[in-house]
Amino acid sequence: MTEPGVGLSCVVLRDLFGTAAVRKVLDSEALVQGWLDAEAALAWAEADVGVIPAFAAERIADEADAANFDLDQLRDGIAESQHPLVPLIRALAERCGEAGRYVHWGVTTQDIIDTGLMLQARAAIAVIRGDLIVALRAAERLARDHAADPMPGRTHGQHAVPIAFGLKAGSWADELGRCLKRLDGLATDVLCAQMGGAAGSLAALGADAEAVQSRFAARVGLPQAPVSWHAARDRIRELAHALGQIASAAERIASDVVRLQSTEVAEVAEPATEGHVGSSTMPQKRNPMTSEYLIASARLVHAATAALDFSSAHAGERDMGMWAVEWVAVPQALILTGGVAAKLAWVLAGLELDTARMRANLDVTRGAIMAEAVMMAFAHRWGHEQAHRIVAEASVRAATEKLSLDAALSLDPMVAAAYDPAALSALVGDPASYLGTARVVATDAGS
Repeated sequence: MTEPGVGLSCVVLRDLFGTAAVRKVLDSEALVQGWLDAEAALAWAEADVGVIPAFAAERIADEADAANFDLDQLRDGIAESQHPLVPLIRALAERCGEAGRYVHWGVTTQDIIDTGLMLQARAAIAVIRGDLIVALRAAERLARDHAADPMPGRTHGQHAVPIAFGLKAGSWADELGRCLKRLDGLATDVLCAQMGGAAGSLAALGADAEAVQSRFAARVGLPQAPVSWHAARDRIRELAHALGQIASAAERIASDVVRLQSTEVAEVAEPATEGHVGSSTMPQKRNPMTSEYLIASARLVHAATAALDFSSAHAGERDMGMWAVEWVAVPQALILTGGVAAKLAWVLAGLELDTARMRANLDVTRGAIMAEAVMMAFAHRWGHEQAHRIVAEASVRAATEKLSLDAALSLDPMVAAAYDPAALSALVGDPASYLGTARVVATDAGS
């Protein structure tokens, strides 16, 4: 059987947007297994407290294997019942024989589905985290290795002042480090077990409710939420925020790579791979395709997380209309973020740099990139605003008449009276001498 030809399950296109590792922990079998793991943990928790007999928990746990269930039959059962979990509960209870009477004892569907989703999210995050660390370490290494390699700093798409490539890579590493901290922070109070019963009170379990709730969280290996979060979905939004920040950081880096790989700039390039085709019609092209797929995936992450932000106002104690959005949006966001992290790790680990081209590009504006340095020197003599005016006028003249900055400055009578040509040339100087704290910041990246 072939899978659908669109979306993240498309067998032809899916690897451009996600990875097999993350898809595996979020596929249909993993979804059902998450629910079954929650049901088994529930049974054991209730047996621990004495709510149900131990033999029942043992049998339920033995049968709680997704391989025991026909996914097509479950799909048909959901279509008939219009209920996401009841067909599985019935099938599990039937397999358990006498112990089946204790399946799903005292809880509600959302307890099982939410907990199952948190188990899946935890597994997906572990994969994403691994790739994010690879990307972070690669950015740190680039920063340290190129702490003193000068290149044009660019603002508004134009040369600004010289920087070191290590400063740019250090900025990447700095942001990725915060992304990792956000991701790790999810383990403490976001990826929580859910157990609230019909409306958050667990009344069906009576005096045993708190004990069962505690044992359930321990059995699934997730923190226990102090209050049922059936309608309070800030945990899901916090997960979405962490994924969205990874996507945003990766998109910024990938966009940098795309711009710096352009023909006119040619300062960096994605790793070269055998068999890579840049264009179906232009053989000379070496397009930054992986970075571009990363950018597309990041935009799709934001679309998925936006759906979660717009589905926050759950009515009353539980709301299927808002809740069901998560069943699609959360797995999509995780799969897409997994693809983003994996692509970013690959790009940064093998990023090719042309430091000679970086140095040559500093001279494209014939010294204008040192305008700030000259202005600050002039400011000590004439004040900031006067110095700014002199250098700005000289910069316009240099651009119009195709002069070097120092040559244009020498045509200003006030400047010529104070500085001879050699002194002006020394002021414009070597861009590599005007890197400020870039070397220090880059060298310290990741420390």
